[in-house]
This record gives sequence, C-alpha cells and structure tokens, in this order.
Amino acid sequence: MDENNHTKGNTLAEKSVLFSIRSVKCYQYLTNEKKEYVMSKQFLRCGTSIGANVHEAVYAQSKADFISKLSISLKEASETSYWLKILNKTQYISDEQYGSLKEDLDSIIRIIISSIKTAKKNDL
Repeated sequence: MDENNHTKGNTLAEKSVLFSIRSVKCYQYLTNEKKEYVMSKQFLRCGTSIGANVHEAVYAQSKADFISKLSISLKEASETSYWLKILNKTQYISDEQYGSLKEDLDSIIRIIISSIKTAKKNDL
C-alpha cells in the first residue's frame, strides 16, 4: 500500500513533509557552512518531529489520539519557532532565511490549531 494515498490532498501532511525537508536542508547548511552543531541539531529534531506526529495522526486510533498527536505537533512547532528565532538572532541564519522558514511554520501552526479546534468541536 502506498503511504502517499493516505496523505494526498492532506494540506497539513504535505506542508509538514516539505517543512521537514527544509529543516534537513537548513541543518545541512548550518553544519556544513556555519559549523554550528548544537542549535542546528535541536532545530532538526523538532522541525522534523512536526511532520512525524502529523503523519501519525493520519492513522490515529481515536479522536483523542488524533488530538494528542496534533497537540504534540503543535508543541514541536512552537519549539521549532524558538530555535529559528535563536538561530536568526545569533546570525546563523539571515533575516530572509528566517522569514521564509517562519512563514511556512506559521502556516503549519495555523492549520494544526484549526484541526485541533475542529476535532474538539465535533466532540460536543
């Protein structure tokens, strides 16, 4: 069974995969070009965890499990935002790099929050 059939058309899943790829590429840039290994590893971990938890939510066992996985994604996104800010303020990434990554991340955060609210509302 092709995993892509279960996430195709799922904007959040698709955006989270693209953000994970950007996170990996940013990590490679930071380690290869800037020789920064500590913050970049933290950024990589949480930046890719967003999508991992979103993809777990696709196969959630229950609505509560779905909300839980998305809530973890939201927490990871918040941490990712923190590390992006620190990497920018310490001049490891430019304002332009920061703005582009932050824009994508903010879009993902908005979708996660909306999805959690919708799932909770449907419980009433």
